[in-house]
Amino acid sequence: MTALSALIHRDVRIALRVGGGALIGVLFFLTVVVLMPFAVGPDLALLSRLGPAILWLGALLASLLTLDRLFMADHEDGSLDLITMSRTPLELACAAKALAHWLAAGLPLIVATPILGLLLNLDMVATGAVALTLLAGTPALTFTGMIGAALAVTLHRGGLLMAVLVLPLSIPVLIFGVAASQAVIVGPMSFGAPFSILCALSLVSLVIGPFAAAASLRHGLD
Repeated sequence: MTALSALIHRDVRIALRVGGGALIGVLFFLTVVVLMPFAVGPDLALLSRLGPAILWLGALLASLLTLDRLFMADHEDGSLDLITMSRTPLELACAAKALAHWLAAGLPLIVATPILGLLLNLDMVATGAVALTLLAGTPALTFTGMIGAALAVTLHRGGLLMAVLVLPLSIPVLIFGVAASQAVIVGPMSFGAPFSILCALSLVSLVIGPFAAAASLRHGLD
């Protein structure tokens, strides 16, 4: 087992255990979506139109809720110093940790989407479109959020700063994720254009995120 695969396995195992943080994000996502029909009321047509935005906003907030643990737990027990000083490039280690975070906290949100789509009066086609956009866009939320988590890891009460930093960077992902989903439900925009931009945002964050996070960690831990 390589060092990176061992790091991914370790982070996923820690995140999935009780108190690891992944379960909190999923429960928060479920709570937001379940409460929304009570706030909107019995208008099923309105609920169907708002459904993709509700699912995307819930996924964004759930992802933000768990991002502060991406480096904080390792910083508290000293393992972040070992990761920084290891032979494995810190950029690859950051990418591995972000992948583990997405597997533990992002992928369950996508799995839960078809069930929650029923509560929002979405048909199978619309639910599938939202799940596909979440599959393409949630990696961007994780890899972009990793930059804020790295900046805030050495700061007292850095969680508030991380939210301020990450939310503006997440707006394009939210816009194109909802636009692609709405294109399937109400049109007239085609699904392909916003979905392609969403995929491009994930690819760009996949390239830039680990380098920016590694630079932030090196600067913060010096």
